[in-house]
Amino acid sequence: MDEPVRLGLLGAGRIGQTHARSIADAEDAQLAAVADPDEAAAASVVRMTGARAVSAEEVLGDPAIEGILIAAPTDLHADLVEKAAESRKAIFCEKPLDLDLARARRAVATASRCGVPLMVGFNRRFDPSFRRLRDEIDSGRIGTVELVQITSRDPAPPPMAYIERSGGLFRDMMIHDFDMARFLVGEAIVEVSATGSALIDKAIGDAGDVDTAAVTLRSAGGRLCVISNSRRAAYGYDQRIEVHGSDGMVSAGNPVATTVARAYRSGFATDPLNNFFMERYADAYRQEITAFCAVVRGGDVAYPSGHDGLAALAIADAAAQSLVTGRTVTVTRVDSVL
Repeated sequence: MDEPVRLGLLGAGRIGQTHARSIADAEDAQLAAVADPDEAAAASVVRMTGARAVSAEEVLGDPAIEGILIAAPTDLHADLVEKAAESRKAIFCEKPLDLDLARARRAVATASRCGVPLMVGFNRRFDPSFRRLRDEIDSGRIGTVELVQITSRDPAPPPMAYIERSGGLFRDMMIHDFDMARFLVGEAIVEVSATGSALIDKAIGDAGDVDTAAVTLRSAGGRLCVISNSRRAAYGYDQRIEVHGSDGMVSAGNPVATTVARAYRSGFATDPLNNFFMERYADAYRQEITAFCAVVRGGDVAYPSGHDGLAALAIADAAAQSLVTGRTVTVTRVDSVL
């Protein structure tokens, strides 16, 4: 068996710790070092994985580290991508690459110029149920895709401190769904129409964001995708997709702990939904790390690339513009970025 891929982690917050757990569970990966200015967060990862807590510069400069996972705050992503690229290390970067499309373009171009792979953290592509949707589409059994419906609802809004630096619901939350729309439709998204409101927390609206939104996408071939997002679902973390084609339909619902249904005079009851993304997408995160290890080794594996990250960000920008103008907006093309 090959030696485990030695990885470095930049950022030990919530998503960083999620990746650390996945690395700890993987047979072919080892977390060699972690860097985070929050010493308590870094120490938590150290206890979980046995990694060394060092500075970001030490992680980037360690010749034994083969791949870098960037899970730092979004406003640091592009700079860290470029530094990792210049260190000639394979890169995994959480979404979005940056809040500014032009800055994200430069980071992707740097990785390309340095000849290093850049994988973007669209983990939902690795979810077994959503992956199966793509396989069913590829099989031709539902014919030509005509309409995709994506529902994504969080159990509760994040703290306002997070909202204020997130870049907005479209760039922070719905960007996963924009990537999934591209993944399932199989062609470029060219037009976006968005509407949204702050119905859950007035402070979110005061910060210039929305917490409830609906977006319609049109692809280059005229296919449609309708996405609904909410930052509050009283019943749990709600993630569903339906793909309608010329010859049929496939859908993926919410997984629950068991399929047991209980019937009483008051009605039927089932197990609750997962609490949040860490539980719902635990397997997807593990598969994502496995894929990144294959990328580090130079394997022939499909993964969401820097280009995919730019394409989803361009859709998010168009949605934000549509929300303000009330008009359908043409998506900026990113196919000529490199």
